[in-house]
Amino acid sequence: MEPIPEGETPKRMESGAGERRPEKIPVERFQRDLLKWFDQHKRDLPWRCNRNPYRVWLSEIMLQQTRVAAVLEHYARFVRRFPTIKKLAAARESSVLAAWSGLGYYRRARMLHAAAKIIVLERAGQFPTSAADLRALPGIGRYTAAAIASIAFNEPVAAVDGNVERVLRRVMGKRIRGERLWESAQELLSNKRPGDFNEALMELGAILCLPGQPKCLLCPVSHCCTTRGELRDDRKVARQQKRDIQYALSRRNGSVFLVKREKTASLMPGMWELPELPAANGSHKLLLKLRHSITVTDYTVRVVNCELPESADGRWIDRSRLERLPLTGLTRKILRAAKVI
Repeated sequence: MEPIPEGETPKRMESGAGERRPEKIPVERFQRDLLKWFDQHKRDLPWRCNRNPYRVWLSEIMLQQTRVAAVLEHYARFVRRFPTIKKLAAARESSVLAAWSGLGYYRRARMLHAAAKIIVLERAGQFPTSAADLRALPGIGRYTAAAIASIAFNEPVAAVDGNVERVLRRVMGKRIRGERLWESAQELLSNKRPGDFNEALMELGAILCLPGQPKCLLCPVSHCCTTRGELRDDRKVARQQKRDIQYALSRRNGSVFLVKREKTASLMPGMWELPELPAANGSHKLLLKLRHSITVTDYTVRVVNCELPESADGRWIDRSRLERLPLTGLTRKILRAAKVI
């Protein structure tokens, strides 16, 4: 269920002697077998317990560019803090960011908050029920609108994320892209169970029709598949960069020294973090060392104990307040590793 940025598609496959010709998909059989498999094998995910549009929407926003395993804990914590859309709309942005902390891509949280305010203040708390109306809200694109509308309101509209894209290309035996990809998904869609069908197609791509080694022997629709996993993804995977960084963890009288990012910062504006120090020089006592990854960069993080000058630009924050602050994901990880929170 991890969506990819819309419009980001691989190159068209060149025709050649070894390429299989796409075959016509038996739509009704495909729908029946896929839905039967989904009913029996779908993962037990907390947002699937009902069709509550708020929770469906929240899960879809959290799952953008984020793995399901990483979302589970954050989803539970967020729902405890903001059980309804009215609670979310009434909250301060800093509280929303604090609950979101650790998921990354914080613009999603800000757009979620902004959309909640619109729904509560301008629509009397009534969620838009169609994909077209949902797209008018901040932070909701074509995929997310279709997913919410089909799952929460049973609108027969196809949702195409990265997993669905991969499944459709393999099933059809060609690297379709753009509008044709969405048209193909719509042609396959079950109008009786559009939400379940969209989730089933995403689930298939997430656990069986994998990018590297698809599990074709376990696939419920392999009999309808043209390539059975042989159509390879020709997108270039971004090469991971490596970087060393160092932070200071200073404590006194039950407080921790933190700095706040500028509101105009391009990344994580307004978030709190530990002060970053120049590259490691061995002059400070090493407290801990850990790894952290953000998109295409792998960080080796050194956390040292040092006394900060009185002129340091930041604040001493009482330990009891740390959990309620909008901390960067890395800062939260460091404070947990150091048993501060």
